Amino acid sequence: MNLQVLPLAVTMMAGPQIMSAIVLVTAERPVRVSAAFLVGVIVATTVGVSIAGGVAALLGGAVAIDGESHEASTLGKVIQIVLIGLLVLAAVKSYLGRKTAEPPRWLGALLSATPATALKTGLLVILAMPSDILVMLTVGMNLQHNKSGLSGAIPFIAATALIAALPLLLYLVLRKRAITAMPKVRDWMNTRSWLVNIIVCGIFIGLVATGG
Repeated sequence: MNLQVLPLAVTMMAGPQIMSAIVLVTAERPVRVSAAFLVGVIVATTVGVSIAGGVAALLGGAVAIDGESHEASTLGKVIQIVLIGLLVLAAVKSYLGRKTAEPPRWLGALLSATPATALKTGLLVILAMPSDILVMLTVGMNLQHNKSGLSGAIPFIAATALIAALPLLLYLVLRKRAITAMPKVRDWMNTRSWLVNIIVCGIFIGLVATGG
């Protein structure tokens, strides 16, 4: 697997995904719900990449946009341009709506989440997010181009899991400091959700433009 795909793991968890992980650390049973959330993220990412790899195998090289091909297909270039255009529009929309932007209501509900709810959230923040679907499709194309099986995606899945686990790891290591700091981080991200969206779009635009 092309290691240039690994930065996409950052995009996978940027936005509501990492915000969910932070909120769960401030919940009533932080370790149990955070662990359940992490399991959901790992399962969803593995399933998503598997499906994406299958789709890429069916389509073949017609949609290759990985940047290593010396003769990238016209369709691949069109997809690349369309993706960048959509991401630019999303970033502009987030900026224009920054004064009225609010975090999703379900984030607040995670403060009282059960392990089952956290598991479901981990699955949905990956499989139901358009940006993550695009990331996994990109990874699937990369696997197809390099003729790798699902095992080739292990570094990407592991990187995504590590980022998802960071709030929990910080809580376990720092404990008292984390208990004080995490709510502040949560509130900061909640009030600047529009900025988080723009950063996510910017990261993904850069990765797509350079053939991530």
